[in-house]
Amino acid sequence: MDAAERLFVEKGIAATSIDDIAAGAQVAKGTFYLYFPSKEALLGALQQRFVDTFCARLQEAMDRHRPDNHRARLKAWAETGLQTYLDNVALHDVVFHEYRPEDRRMRNDNAVIAQLVALLVQGTAAKVWRVDDATMTAVILFNALHGVADDAVAMGQTSEADRKRRARALTNFFEQALRPEEDGSAD
Repeated sequence: MDAAERLFVEKGIAATSIDDIAAGAQVAKGTFYLYFPSKEALLGALQQRFVDTFCARLQEAMDRHRPDNHRARLKAWAETGLQTYLDNVALHDVVFHEYRPEDRRMRNDNAVIAQLVALLVQGTAAKVWRVDDATMTAVILFNALHGVADDAVAMGQTSEADRKRRARALTNFFEQALRPEEDGSAD
């Protein structure tokens, strides 16, 4: 998978053959087929690995804060999500934008969104904020994160100072979107 990842980023998916991947991994072509029935299956595995790694980094960042400090955990999720996305944008673009799987359920079965849904539900239960539809809110916030990161790449604004400015804007947006009701209840 490491060889395929490197080659896909360097050459693109279409220009990378299974022979290239086997050679890059220093294995026989038949060995490739012991692990993956096709290049598409490998791409699906790379997507899953990307998501698993992304979620793990988000969880590590959130776990640096007490479980009941929902605002700090949300801020950590946003800041780390932006940082992780920008650190891995080339791989992200290859496995999520260049490759179009037939199953379009990726948005619905997105582990990153599921992780955010859990945080939103916890914060709602603790009356930190009001969220009527945690899944829809998580989709909106996830797409905000994705949009801010894509804009940073498009504008060439990925320096450390740019990242901090964008993370601040993103977390401010999240905080404004998740304000509790005026009376402080989350009914």
